[in-house]
Amino acid sequence: MHERSSVAELATALRGELNRYSPGGKLPSSRALVERFRVSPVTVSRAVAQLVAEGLVVTRPGSGAFRAHSPAGVPAPGDTSWQEVSLSGDGGPAAVPRAVDASGVLVTLAAPPPGVIEFNGGYLHSSLQPERALSAALARAGRRPGAWGRPPTDGLPELRAWFARETGPGVSAADVLITAGGQSALATALRALAPPGAPVLVESPTYPGMLAVARAAGLRPVPVPVDPDGVRPDLLAAAFRATGARVFVCQPLFQNPTGAVLAAGRRSEVVAIARAAGAFVVEDDFARRLVHEDADPLPAPLAADDPDGVVVHVCSLTKVTSPSLRVGALAARGPVLERLRAIQVVDSFFVPRPLQEAALELVGAPSWSHHLRSVAAELKSRRTAMTAALLTELPELVLPHLPSGGGSLWLRLPGADTAADESAVVSAALRAGVAVAPGRPYFCAEPPAGHVRLSYAAVSGPAEITEGVRRLRTACDGLFAPPGRGDSLRP
Repeated sequence: MHERSSVAELATALRGELNRYSPGGKLPSSRALVERFRVSPVTVSRAVAQLVAEGLVVTRPGSGAFRAHSPAGVPAPGDTSWQEVSLSGDGGPAAVPRAVDASGVLVTLAAPPPGVIEFNGGYLHSSLQPERALSAALARAGRRPGAWGRPPTDGLPELRAWFARETGPGVSAADVLITAGGQSALATALRALAPPGAPVLVESPTYPGMLAVARAAGLRPVPVPVDPDGVRPDLLAAAFRATGARVFVCQPLFQNPTGAVLAAGRRSEVVAIARAAGAFVVEDDFARRLVHEDADPLPAPLAADDPDGVVVHVCSLTKVTSPSLRVGALAARGPVLERLRAIQVVDSFFVPRPLQEAALELVGAPSWSHHLRSVAAELKSRRTAMTAALLTELPELVLPHLPSGGGSLWLRLPGADTAADESAVVSAALRAGVAVAPGRPYFCAEPPAGHVRLSYAAVSGPAEITEGVRRLRTACDGLFAPPGRGDSLRP
């Protein structure tokens, strides 16, 4: 019998027998299941993994599989009929130029020259990446039956179920599409939700890669300012009224570049404002697994409590693993899911199965939780080292917000001629042997001040951070006036 059919049949059989066991009760051993159902150990392993992904079974290394305790009640289905009106409102110019400007993205993708410290990086340094676990996961994935065959276009069911569980109890595997990383998911979402020429509301400042995607799709980004508590709801509502936009893109958790977390009192308000406007919220949850050690408990994604399908959720494994593990997910409810699916199939057919299988192996391994804890501790340590070094060497810079997650600091430059200051700092820094990201690409309109973004995740550790800040001090000598009263690097 085909391996996949055997796995599905065994999972169905085991699912039907779960009521025989009390919550926490132990299921038969893998050997007993092999003998009873006359299937291979691999079939048993994958069937049990499917039940684990569904939250019905838990496994304990060395002990076996056990029936899970009953999950919390799933929210009642919401009303997604409003989307028919929103999705059909495709007005706008007939022809819109779609210029592609990748300069803001290339700043964080291009490797600096040898000897230059990479404060402009957008990914974890190799010392923070789980390279051994990734290699082992890829090797195990390659041995899975059918690993090089064609996957389902929506993604492997087990991986879709895992992402659904990570998003929240109100999201099911049927709501999830596997994507080739977060950038691909953002591109799919924006093309699905807005026609060329339409406005799209974005946080200001925001991720340059998203701005590039929007402009390449012929959309018109409209800025909505953020503060240390995230996007301002009053300005968001005003922007919807002024533009008639049907899409708002936001990063509620560890916003890039500011590191802000959307305040608890604003979360439901943002979704309600979008719902009242007949609009979607694209939630880019890129940094959830980059939380710092000892940070406050994380709020759930906006999509976790959204029965009406206002939120289109984007997430990825790339940021916390490796730039080359381009595996992410889109989660949505209602008619919009079919449009997302259609665009993804036309663009890429599907995400390569070996990558999906490797992702499953990685997140299912005991080392996964250890990796997340290690990254959390390291990021906090590096953030502390960079903040201390800047306070000592460059007190002229202003840190509006000290992040509790993510991998960078967003710093405001002193002085009135902000554009000239920013360009001068970036150029002088590179000559001094340190690459920094300019702030201008993070704004879709005129920036209110000059900024730089400094990554502490892309370097080897505290020693390199200290040296990088020393080089930056050398670069900035003569560019800034001495700090005045109250003008110091303070969160």
